[in-house]
Amino acid sequence: MPRDPLIGLVGKPSAGKSSTLNSLTDASSKVGNFPFTTIDPQRAIGYLQIDCACARFNVSDRCKPNYGACVDGRRSVPIELLDVAGLVPGAHEGKGLGNKFLDDLRHADALIHVVDASGTVDAEGKETRGYDPSVDIAWLRSEVVAWILGNLMQKWGSLRRRHVAVKATATETLQLQFSGYGSTTVVVNRALDRLGLKEPLEAWSDETVEKVVNAFIDEKFPTVIALNKIDHPDADKNIAKIAKMQDPGSIVLCSAISEIFLRKMAKQNYIKYVEGSEFVDTREDLIEQGDPNGGGLRELDEKSRNRIENLKDMVLYRFGSTGVVQVLSKAAELLGLVPVFPVRNVSTFVTGANDTKYVFKDCVLVKRGSTVGDVARKIMGDAPVAFVEGVGNLRVSEDDLVSVGKNDVSVNSGYIRFHMSRLTDRQVLSFKVGRA
Repeated sequence: MPRDPLIGLVGKPSAGKSSTLNSLTDASSKVGNFPFTTIDPQRAIGYLQIDCACARFNVSDRCKPNYGACVDGRRSVPIELLDVAGLVPGAHEGKGLGNKFLDDLRHADALIHVVDASGTVDAEGKETRGYDPSVDIAWLRSEVVAWILGNLMQKWGSLRRRHVAVKATATETLQLQFSGYGSTTVVVNRALDRLGLKEPLEAWSDETVEKVVNAFIDEKFPTVIALNKIDHPDADKNIAKIAKMQDPGSIVLCSAISEIFLRKMAKQNYIKYVEGSEFVDTREDLIEQGDPNGGGLRELDEKSRNRIENLKDMVLYRFGSTGVVQVLSKAAELLGLVPVFPVRNVSTFVTGANDTKYVFKDCVLVKRGSTVGDVARKIMGDAPVAFVEGVGNLRVSEDDLVSVGKNDVSVNSGYIRFHMSRLTDRQVLSFKVGRA
């Protein structure tokens, strides 16, 4: 049965990994218990912001999630985060907590690499000034490459001989080795497709094998580079340098400590603030906007007022937000996560037979590459799916891939109706559970 996606947070000591984790998990949207069986001390629950299906069907006033929250069609969906052990150069050789780091890493589907953009701590997390944080990105990548490549090359001779003897495909041989990192044949195939290799595996040079490992890492561990501490005076030059070296689509600018401060002030009723927003309103702001009661907010002291004004100028107005919510959204984007809404009735969108008041109470996340059959098994368990029908009673293969934009599932007795909406077309699929 497909498992829930897991996003790992990595970073050197003092880069702000703990602050980022706290800001991702300390959300005001927490409601009720969590939809995960066990959460060990290294795991936590973050909240991914998505567009809820309730807005599309104009039933937002009746949307009440079992987990997370939904406010005006903007839904906070729980997602598991893994606090990966701290890392220092030489981790693949066992330095620091290197062995633990690499063992933790294999469980993650995507990574958030928290980088200290201020350059005020060195590679081992010691205070300094003028450090180049782009070095951190390079050596973390090199540690992961060295770990996987080293393990592969130790067995490469025997793997190649077996490959020839059994006449296996390159995917089959690599998956035999990469399965220990949580890989699948789909991941291996995507890695090989990236390279477009023509020569057979037995003819690969050491250089080619290293390229394969790099492509595999790109597919197995898509990574968000979270450039933290953007409010520091030295951050701008470092951000500019990193932006030239890395894929801009993988970079998110953030200030975790600013997000933590704003949420704390909001909880204490000093400000009005929505997680991930660029707007902060104080009592004085709301009075100026015409609310004589100032929204019922408490009066700020001068120190707190000045800090909020500085935070607006240095972070919110410059960058559009603290970036923390966007970090998790980017990780979900790199994974291609699709939100799936299981309901009992496709017309009313209710979940239970006795609960007809609230809609879209559940939401699960499936990974890129999941099929219609994977979705059925994730929701219904191992019940056999005899066939899938679309509009007009046309049968659809359960091997069809689920993609972003095709994201609403409903369950009705022995059926699952999978509603897939795009801007211009809609399609309803029904899974018949039982024998064909």
